[in-house]
Amino acid sequence: MHRTGELYGQFQTLDQQKETATLGMWVFLVTEILFFGGLFLAYTINRHAYSTAFGIGGNMLDLTLGTANTVVLIASSLTMAMAVWAATTGRKSLVTIFLMATLILGCIFLGVKVVEYKQKYDHHLIPGNNFDISYCVKSQNPVCGAPAELATEAKEIEEALKVDPDLNAHAQLYFSLYFGMTGLHALHMIIGAGLLFWLILQAAHGRFDANYNTPVENIGLYWHFVDIVWIYLFPLLYLINRHLG
Repeated sequence: MHRTGELYGQFQTLDQQKETATLGMWVFLVTEILFFGGLFLAYTINRHAYSTAFGIGGNMLDLTLGTANTVVLIASSLTMAMAVWAATTGRKSLVTIFLMATLILGCIFLGVKVVEYKQKYDHHLIPGNNFDISYCVKSQNPVCGAPAELATEAKEIEEALKVDPDLNAHAQLYFSLYFGMTGLHALHMIIGAGLLFWLILQAAHGRFDANYNTPVENIGLYWHFVDIVWIYLFPLLYLINRHLG
């Protein structure tokens, strides 16, 4: 492909190239909205149908870890925005610093998510043959939490079973959606981390400046989109009907 500096041969000016690339990114993000939208619709329909089981499932998520991850992602959006600002104003050294900060925050998010997934495995909340919404209550396993927490959980499950006798099956549906939605989001985070790593390598060689910064801006749009998806996932999964029972 013919290039003149950072200008590809099919474009006449850098501005034209940037506008085209930005339009392409927005079109891609619209398809992503449709993609996630289907999952959000499935969640909404099933939450309405099985609100009791979904409320119990939400109560069993670790609110502290979920809140911490929300703060981490908001901070990563800030550092990503600062990276775009540094690139558009020609502050080459700051571009690398802010991109590295964004990557580190993204990795922290993924690490916390691994901890959460491990908790669900220990609590027998992975959809499948071993799924048991009452496992912690019945086993009184210390890994599940303090006795007072388990007593509260036992009361909630007891009350929920009166409303929904098929609580275990419907709670499994909740956790299927939980892993599907957060897992897909995590996959997008991993892809974003790979893109950030590539940007860091390019920025370290001084590639981006006030005249050419399109990749930083477009990957920044992608990163902000992924962060916004989590802003919707967090209240839907962790907060709605949090104190059921």
